[in-house]
Order: sequence, then structure tokens, then C-alpha cells
Amino acid sequence: MASSEVDQKFLGKAAKAVEHENPLLASVLYKILGLSINLSHQLVKAKKQRRPDGTPTSAQLDLSFHIIWLSREGLVLLEQYVVPMVGAYTELKVLAYKLRASFYHIFVLFHNTPPVSSMGVNTPDPQNTPQSRLDKGKGVAADDGGAPSSAKPSRNFEGGPVGPPPGFGPESPSAFLLKPGDYLPIAHQYFKEAAELADKILWGSHSLRLSVKTEYAAFLYECVHDFEGSRKLAKETVAQVYDATEGIDNDMFNDACELVTVLGKMMKRGLNSSNKNPASSTGSQPPARTEQGEPSAPPGMI
Repeated sequence: MASSEVDQKFLGKAAKAVEHENPLLASVLYKILGLSINLSHQLVKAKKQRRPDGTPTSAQLDLSFHIIWLSREGLVLLEQYVVPMVGAYTELKVLAYKLRASFYHIFVLFHNTPPVSSMGVNTPDPQNTPQSRLDKGKGVAADDGGAPSSAKPSRNFEGGPVGPPPGFGPESPSAFLLKPGDYLPIAHQYFKEAAELADKILWGSHSLRLSVKTEYAAFLYECVHDFEGSRKLAKETVAQVYDATEGIDNDMFNDACELVTVLGKMMKRGLNSSNKNPASSTGSQPPARTEQGEPSAPPGMI
């Protein structure tokens, strides 16, 4: 995500590299770096506080608001000051495109309408609000709670309750921070652009390229719900790493190894849910863990 350690390393390196020739760009990159570090802590807290029933507590609401606000501010800085200035920089251009997709990824997780994740603050369903629980043709209730008056014939209402007109229904609690809407298509488009740019500019084992592909695969799985597409992308990325012949330094090698390990797990994510474990029927061993279980959170994933 916008909070991954690999992205933070490249943010710091890029800011330091352009300090003399472009102080404004460097200062904005440092601000985004600080915001990213803060955001990473908030995302870890959000995952730990997630409840199985999906009902948010007041603390979770506050945390979601903070995450949305940080992501919104990071996106404003990125789009206004970084993206227009990165044409002459190779790694920084890929990083900027990746961060843009990452911020929209967070909007999809925490603020999307309709919701695609249990992480965020969902908009109330108009059909389930107290105001919408209307009488469905049982007659007009008398003022004293008794039977309908004979002077006032009952009237049957067919079709059930009618929802409010557009623009007058219940809004997402976080609507004051960010305009409600479906951010999934634009987030998907930005991930495609970042992945295509990374493929064009960076070699197969470059850790920034792997960061792009890791979060894109996570986005496909958790938000688009394209499980097979996510596994395919992870598998292809790992194969490209082994085919790469370019040399890398020790730090990038360590990051690449970590991301390849994550991608290796993502290649198999969800597969054991479709296959029954024969030992589970005998009671001799516990059943295999399914995709409904609580997974660990590798880089780029909540």
C-alpha cells in the first residue's frame, strides 16, 4: 500500500536525490513520506480492531476517518505537486503512479459505495433504517392502537416501502471527508497504468516493480474479487523475477526476497478452500485453513 516499507525507502531516496535541483518536489516527497509512516500505523490498528460481525465501534469510526483523511491529503499532494514533475525521473515516476493507485485502494477499502470490504465505514441501507419500516398493507393504524376505525376504510399499499429519492438517502458517515462514490473502477485503472509503466521501465527483480505487482494482486483479490486473476498475476511476477539477469544491491535483494515470498503465498491463496482435506473427515487432523480464515497481512494488503 501507500504505507509499504519499500515505497517509503524509495520516497526517502527520491527526496534526498532531488533536494538541490528541485527543493519543492523534495519537500513534498518528505511530507508524503511522513504521512505514509503515520498511515502504516493506522492501517495496522484498523486490521487488529476489525470485528467479525463488521459492526464498527466509535473507535473504529475515528480510525477510519483518520485513514481516509490521511489518504486524501496524500493524494492531493501527489496529484498537485509530484505527478506533474516526475517526467524526467525513472523510479520516481513509477512510484508516483503506484502511490496514486494505493491511495485509491484505501478509498475502496474504507469509503466505497457500494462497499466491497468489511474494513470501512459502510453507508446505511435505506431499506433497513427505522424510517423505512412502513406498514405493508395492514390498514391504517388507529390513534389508540386499536383496530382501524370503520369511518376510515383501510387502504392496502402494494409493493412495500418506497425509498427516498436520490440525494436524500442516508450518507456514509465519512462523507464529510470525501465525496461518496464507487472508487473501484478508477483504482483498477491506476493499478493497470502503474503495472504497465513498471513493466516498461524497471527490470523483473526490481523491488519497486515487485511492490507494484504485490499490491495490485492484493487489490484484485480483496476488492475486485478476481481470485484467479490475483493468483495468475502473482505467479507471472515470480517467474519474471527468476528470469531477470540484472544485478541488484543487497538492500534491494532483501526486499525482493521478502516480496517474492509474499507473492508465492498469494499464488496459492484461497486454493485450499475449494479442496476438502481427507484427514478432516476422520478427525485425526484439523481441517485445512480456508480463505475465510484470518490471513496474515503481507505488504500491500490489509
